[in-house]
Formats: sequence, structure tokens, C-alpha cells
Amino acid sequence: MSDKSPLPLSIAHFIDALNTRFGQACAWLTLFLVLGTALVVVLRYGFGIGATALQEAVLYAHALVFMGAAAWTLQRNAHVRVDIFYQKFSGRRQALVDSLGTLLFLLPLCLFLGWSSWDYVGNSWATFEGSSESGGLKFVYLQKSIILVLVISLVLQGISDLIKSAYMLAGRLPEPEVKHG
Repeated sequence: MSDKSPLPLSIAHFIDALNTRFGQACAWLTLFLVLGTALVVVLRYGFGIGATALQEAVLYAHALVFMGAAAWTLQRNAHVRVDIFYQKFSGRRQALVDSLGTLLFLLPLCLFLGWSSWDYVGNSWATFEGSSESGGLKFVYLQKSIILVLVISLVLQGISDLIKSAYMLAGRLPEPEVKHG
């Protein structure tokens, strides 16, 4: 018997690995956020020098930290939730709740975000929109594209979670260890 995972589970594991690596890379940007913000403050209040480009780069990184790592947070089940009952459910019941949440909330929200931001991002790319501030960054279109990165990564993670939940519901994955508190 082969230890190789079925194709759908291999796809789910690939998506998980992709979102993990991307999320971890985004998490490292928090170091830049701290150092960049400190430098902006020192330059402005210590030396009277405005650093608009650095300040905007910190804002870009801030957006990427939260939106780029959202799928990784979802994958790790580390997002904010009120789970009075969920933590006491069996693995199969948790898989059912997760599947319903993905199908009824996550995917429709992602479709709405993608649909409503498509023109917003597209128009920014069409004009290669830059900062309206003197000395600002010329890459506003890249910052706006982070919205679509959020949508794509969350949809992919939702698909991965649905695949794993389907295998759990079918009894083809072992029950996960119950974690309390």
C-alpha cells in the first residue's frame, strides 16, 4: 500500500504550504513596520525631516501583513471566533461547521470583495497610479492589488479546508487531537 495522499488531499496540502510560506513572509514585515515607523518618528521629530516614501512603504507593509497573512491565519484556525460549543465538538462535527462557514460566509464574502474591487484595482493599474504626496511612492496600484491577493489566498484556503473537511466527514482522515484552553 502506498503512503501517497489522494490527489485532492495533495492539492489541499500544496495550498496549505503556499499560504503558510506566504503568511510567514508577510509576518516578517512586522519587523519592518516597527523599524520603519521608529525611523519616520526619529527623522520627523528629531531632525525635522519628512520621509513620505518611507511612511508610505510602512503603510504598504501594514496592508500586506494583515491581508497577505489572512489565509495563513484561517488555515491555523487562529482567527477571532466565539466558540462556546465548537471546541467541544468531535472532529467530524467541527468539519461540518467549518464547511458550512466556508460555503455560506467565506466564499460569498470573497466573491463580493473580488467583484467589487476588480474595477478599483484595474483602474489603478490602467493609470499606474502613484502617490498624490510629493516624494511618495509611485506604486499605489501594487498596494491596491493586495485586496485581490487577499481574495485569491482566502478562496484557495477555503478550497483546501473544504477538501480536508470532506475527507474528515467521509471518515478518511483521523480525528484531530482535541485542544482545550
